[in-house]
Amino acid sequence: METKEVERKTLNDDMEHTKFMRFFSAVFYACSSFFIIVVNKSILTQFKFPSFMFLGIGQMTATIIILYVAKMNKMIHFQDFDKSIPGKIFPLPLLYVGNHVTGLGGTKKLSLPMFTVLRKFTILLTMIMESRILRKTFPPSLVFSVLAIVLGAVVAASSDLSFNAEGYTFVLLNDFFTAASGVYTKKKLGMEELGKYGVLFYNAFIIIIPTVLASAYIGDLQKALAFEGWLSFTFIFYFLLSCIMGFILMYSIILCSFYNTALTTTVVGAIKNVAVMYIGMFVGGDYIFSWTNFIGLNICISAGLMYSYITFSGGSSSEANVKPSEVTAIHITDDHPEKT
Repeated sequence: METKEVERKTLNDDMEHTKFMRFFSAVFYACSSFFIIVVNKSILTQFKFPSFMFLGIGQMTATIIILYVAKMNKMIHFQDFDKSIPGKIFPLPLLYVGNHVTGLGGTKKLSLPMFTVLRKFTILLTMIMESRILRKTFPPSLVFSVLAIVLGAVVAASSDLSFNAEGYTFVLLNDFFTAASGVYTKKKLGMEELGKYGVLFYNAFIIIIPTVLASAYIGDLQKALAFEGWLSFTFIFYFLLSCIMGFILMYSIILCSFYNTALTTTVVGAIKNVAVMYIGMFVGGDYIFSWTNFIGLNICISAGLMYSYITFSGGSSSEANVKPSEVTAIHITDDHPEKT
């Protein structure tokens, strides 16, 4: 009897830990995403740094260096490189590049309100892909909250809608790549050989070389290296901070995807963007008030809170995708034993 009682208590403790980590990882991702926006905006606007692509290269480099040093010091563990790695990590690098290219194209072609509306369809695509690829099921209340988020975005932008065929194509492709990247990241996290850190390291390792070559080909790399701000200690500090935050953001996405569904990670990112727009009503002075926009934003926020309540209160069975035993097993293979 005592053994069963101990096992039951251990199981309950593991469940509480998992529930806490689901919530913590989502908040961690939202905060990391918000903070890197502030840092990157300062670099690209205040300092007028000419290359967002070089900034991305810096963030990938920081990710590779941090994880490699941690692995060499036995702080973390992931599979050594061999010929099986590209097959195991595929198609994440291609999805990342596709996401990056189509995202830039859509931003240039559409107004911000229309871009915001179309980007919300990422949530629907993620839900569909999870149900098809990962065989997830979602309760009606969760589906309703997702549809309400999309509806709120449409209402918010309805006063400033414009049609641009090329822009629509870019953003809808961007939605597809973003959703597929989230779903396949979740799928790759189930591979014990790679683990959280292996997915992060090898994705950045494979992507960085073609990104540098592409940057040099279009002249972006030359502009970045010739930037006069490299002589400023303040700029260097912000640049290095962005690189480190890039690693933290990528890790927070992996962590959120590991403890939650890919859908939750996508929704957290979307609601964070709406929250930033909401804050913009009172801070910054560049928000133009309209009732349709205000009502739409409130629908988005309300639906996001509904989604969060259903998910983190334990009302969504689809979120219980990380069993306590699985958490323990993955921590042993993914982290240093002394850390667990």
